[in-house]
Amino acid sequence: MKSNLPNCLPNIKQSRCLTASKLFAHVDKKYKGDFTNFAAKMYAKSFFTDEARFNAFILAPNAKKLSKDLAAMSAGSIVQSYFSMGAVTAESDAMLAKGNRLFVDGLRKMDSDKVYYPNANSTMRTTYGTVGDYVPADAVHYDYITTLEGVIEKYVPGDHEFDLPQGLIDLYDAKDYGQYADKNGDLIINFIHNTDITGGNSGSPVINAKGHLIGTAFDGNWEAMSGDIAFEPELQRTISCDIRYVLFIVDKYAGATHLIEEMDLVKAE
Repeated sequence: MKSNLPNCLPNIKQSRCLTASKLFAHVDKKYKGDFTNFAAKMYAKSFFTDEARFNAFILAPNAKKLSKDLAAMSAGSIVQSYFSMGAVTAESDAMLAKGNRLFVDGLRKMDSDKVYYPNANSTMRTTYGTVGDYVPADAVHYDYITTLEGVIEKYVPGDHEFDLPQGLIDLYDAKDYGQYADKNGDLIINFIHNTDITGGNSGSPVINAKGHLIGTAFDGNWEAMSGDIAFEPELQRTISCDIRYVLFIVDKYAGATHLIEEMDLVKAE
């Protein structure tokens, strides 16, 4: 499999930037086709698989050493092979796009009185809605906010998902939320609202009716998984990180007060 791409890793000679076929040949020649042996040596020797080796390389980077690193060689082959597939699928992609246009045209003619919204893929777009709770099932109610107290409740030391830095725990114990606590003295973490969200929307700003940034969208609730097929207003919610928590982390936890001083913070009346 050949590719017209430039070197798949900076400053590495093309001979070392293996395509998939060359990588297989390399394993055949050097490791007698034994990928288990190849992988074992890669994990044992690569500076990408060991923090100390990686830090040492960063302090004294060397293009020749990088070109010989088995993990770099493997990653380069995967990336190059992936992008080279564009030439293989170009014809079928064009046929699929043409078929999709015919399909949409048929739908519009079949239901000509219906008003369709435009396809906005790969463009900037906005959606609007209201903050609110929801009831996904009988006797089940989810509030529209979560707080730092809930984060602490889920704290599991050493767990890769639920571990917490001691500094955050100390701030919680002292209830040292600064100006970012709500009127009840709680620190709001997330809130939900009945807007649409899909892949690629994470990080989008959430703005209130006055044009103030109040959060950043990052996820949808479990019941929103059907949203790309049918939007259900009573169930589907976008989950956003409250901007007060973002500012709290920057200010109280990270101590980057100089960033806070550069901002114009607007408090709710």
